[in-house]
Amino acid sequence: MLTETTTVLPRRRRTPLALGLVLGLVALGLAVVASIAVGAKGLPPSTVLDALLHHDPADPDHLIIWEVRIPRTLIGLLAGAALGLAGVIIQGVTRNPLADPGILGVNAGASLCIVVAISLAGIDSMTGYVWFAFLGAALAAILVYGIGSLGRDRATPLKIALTGAACEAAFRSLTTGILVTDNATYEQFRFWQVGSLAGRDSAVVTQALPFLIAGFVLALASPRILNGLALGDDVARGLGQNVAAGRALSAVAVVVLCGTATAMAGPIAFVGLVVPHAARLITGPDHRWLLPYSMVLAPLVLLAADIIGRLVAQPGELQVGIVTAAIGAPVFIALVRRKRVRG
Repeated sequence: MLTETTTVLPRRRRTPLALGLVLGLVALGLAVVASIAVGAKGLPPSTVLDALLHHDPADPDHLIIWEVRIPRTLIGLLAGAALGLAGVIIQGVTRNPLADPGILGVNAGASLCIVVAISLAGIDSMTGYVWFAFLGAALAAILVYGIGSLGRDRATPLKIALTGAACEAAFRSLTTGILVTDNATYEQFRFWQVGSLAGRDSAVVTQALPFLIAGFVLALASPRILNGLALGDDVARGLGQNVAAGRALSAVAVVVLCGTATAMAGPIAFVGLVVPHAARLITGPDHRWLLPYSMVLAPLVLLAADIIGRLVAQPGELQVGIVTAAIGAPVFIALVRRKRVRG
């Protein structure tokens, strides 16, 4: 069991963890290079390098790099990091290994609110999307936890997961219902709805960055809170923590991270579920390492899925949300079937 004293890791344990984090950063750097180099139009490495070092706005190949692939890669990096951190926090706060912003309906709630805002209020800017995404994510989290807490057993992991899955399906159905009756909204956001890194420009990154920085700061400031909650509320109080304040801070971080990631890339499921479990196999339950590992591995997974989507359906491409769902669904089923999941 994780305690405040045992979380002080010996150097022989810290050194390989630090080395693993560096290797993760190197792999992420390679994924960034591949994301910039690979696309529907094949560009030789020399052209890609020339575009990066000597940008010529009149060169169509350079425009592909700077106007399409670099913004797409940056959105993948930021959205992936946000979903990875949110997944760790939501699993830690609920002590539920099956928790994920996508499975629990948080992303779908944000998506529904954005589509409602577009269809009914004519919102068409990233700044507007973000606020409605925050509202939808918060309402979805409250609804799922409230319904999942009903009954004698209170909020068990299975009840929360089932409630989240039901709410997620309901939110998606409502979103689809709005889109199929509103052609203008459907045409504008049909790719965004399934979760995609394509079709966004650098302005999306600029507008989302302040919200993401706030979410990253909140998330990376929460390891002690999450380590305490992992021991149970009574033990956490015994260690001097304000459990209610800790949960509230963590919930704000999840809403900000999920809302912004959804506003940027649409609802992308399973990244926030699979990556924390993969990172936990390396780091163990200590959130001081689990959070930075997930922050590095999640964008690595998202960029890899996006690259796979570009390669398997040429000359078209699969949206990243479809690829992550195809990879994540079997993993989720395996987690549900396990008798014991490491927490």
